[in-house]
Amino acid sequence: MSKTLGFQTVEWNKVNWRKLEKTLFKLQKRIFRASVRGDIRAVRKLQKTLMKSWTAKMIAVRRVTQENKGKKTAGIDGVKSLTNRQRLTLVANLKISKKAKPTRRVWIPKPGRSEKRPLGIPTMYDRALQALTKQALEPEWEARFEPNSYGFRPGRSCHDAIEAIFTGINQKPKWVLDADIAKCFDKINHNALLTKLNTYPSLRRLIKSWLKAGVMDNGTFSPTEEGTPQGGVISPLLANIALHGMEKRIKQFAETMKGSKSKNRNALNLVRYADDFVIMHKDHYVVKECQRIINIWLNDMGLELKSSKTRITHTMDGFDFLGFNIRQYQVGKNQSKQGFKTIIKPSKEKVLEHYRQLAKVIDQYRAAPQTALISRLKPIIRGWCNYYSSVCSKETFNTLGHMLWKKLALMGI
Repeated sequence: MSKTLGFQTVEWNKVNWRKLEKTLFKLQKRIFRASVRGDIRAVRKLQKTLMKSWTAKMIAVRRVTQENKGKKTAGIDGVKSLTNRQRLTLVANLKISKKAKPTRRVWIPKPGRSEKRPLGIPTMYDRALQALTKQALEPEWEARFEPNSYGFRPGRSCHDAIEAIFTGINQKPKWVLDADIAKCFDKINHNALLTKLNTYPSLRRLIKSWLKAGVMDNGTFSPTEEGTPQGGVISPLLANIALHGMEKRIKQFAETMKGSKSKNRNALNLVRYADDFVIMHKDHYVVKECQRIINIWLNDMGLELKSSKTRITHTMDGFDFLGFNIRQYQVGKNQSKQGFKTIIKPSKEKVLEHYRQLAKVIDQYRAAPQTALISRLKPIIRGWCNYYSSVCSKETFNTLGHMLWKKLALMGI
């Protein structure tokens, strides 16, 4: 199953992927360093080299056709589960000049709610081209992204965001703006995003064609005048680019306050994970003013805060973020010199959601052998426990263990 690509003759199963990954990483590292030193000319030249690179194309196709969880979900082209020969053909055909096809709209339920979220599934060709484009754009923007942005970035996770919040509040109780952006992926202004992206013309045209491609929903075509479709490989990166600058704007506001500029900057903390973020400060007025400033800042990108999910609270009352409950509790001077302790644990909503999931599986496997039920429950429990293992979860795990035992006993299993 060999294929000739220019001067390259390869067999998909015998490719040395580790060597290709190293070659791609070296090129991405050069883009990153050029971006750090502000050499835009070098960045563009290296990005064009990467977009034409056979190595980058091979890795992009591998990621969307073999490694991605959605590899068996078809777009409007109906293509899924490619053979090795088809993968090599796709590598040979990847060109930046081709126009994007519409995405296929799929509706998935939001966790714990009755409403549904729209996903836009691109064609397999567009997915591979998006993965290739992401490989070129990501190193440039990783050099520029703000330090407290944690969502959809390599080497960063939810736990890093929670750690940043803990560091921001563990010395002093603070007021918190717990905010959420309304329909972030669906409302981003295309022109504002492309202006901020500021890339070379052919890549700009390609990204614009994805943004303007439209969607097919049950055979009905709808144009897309705003937003980046959730489901695309490059959508999370574009959303991060759109929201880049939020922390800088908050720090600029901090510098206008009375006192030392550096102390004011350090006293005002913003932590963002995708479209969820928190702003923390000891003064209620400052947090309230930050809410107003962020709303104005978001309007330039065609976005706004979701009023039903945005609130100002205090760390002594607690708040939920990324499935964790973060709260400070008053304690005696013998337990803490500060008079309080910061405790982070799983949120009640996520605990109940997890138990309902376990109970649903038990009901479905009522007539199945015990081994089948255990093998189904184990990965769910292990994954949930691993996610919350870094915080104060001992009591929660014990409670859930007891609830699960009672459910199994009730079912006579």
